[in-house]
Amino acid sequence: MESIGEKHPLRRLFAGLVEYAFCTEVGLCDPELTGYMSDLLIDFTRIDRLDLLRRTAGKSPGQVATMLAMASESEVPLSQVERDRQMYRSLGDYTLFWAGIYPEQLRRMSLEPSDTLLEFVKKGRRSYAIVSDLVAPDAAPPSRVFRQLSEDFEYCLYGLGVVRRELSEVATEGSDSGEIIL
Repeated sequence: MESIGEKHPLRRLFAGLVEYAFCTEVGLCDPELTGYMSDLLIDFTRIDRLDLLRRTAGKSPGQVATMLAMASESEVPLSQVERDRQMYRSLGDYTLFWAGIYPEQLRRMSLEPSDTLLEFVKKGRRSYAIVSDLVAPDAAPPSRVFRQLSEDFEYCLYGLGVVRRELSEVATEGSDSGEIIL
């Protein structure tokens, strides 16, 4: 699937909203962190990613993370460390996205009763902490971004909630003027 380029309007919209939310509302003004958050939002707009998410209904976050990691694996054989890194990163991304953008959906999804918002937060924090230990020293994004995602998970959730609110306002403003936004 074709990637969404740096100058694409959707990427610019997400980058602006994330920068506003994280720098102004949350106080986390790290360009690598805000870049990661923008990329996360872009990643979850991909139709193949959304189709995979639809097929995960009723599965635990761990099962979903495994499916996401397998779907994103390259044809090049991966080491056990790389597979673990991908799986835990996928689990962190999945929990962060759903708990930050659509927390109300967590109750509607057919998840195990133990998979509440608090459990999602614990799993996301832990997953990013593990990833921070598995990332190669010269990797991008660097280990410290995953450490920050783990340590500031709740702030990132709040920031994504602000992004959602701002996106709703942008969509509402566009519909008032007769434009179709998103």
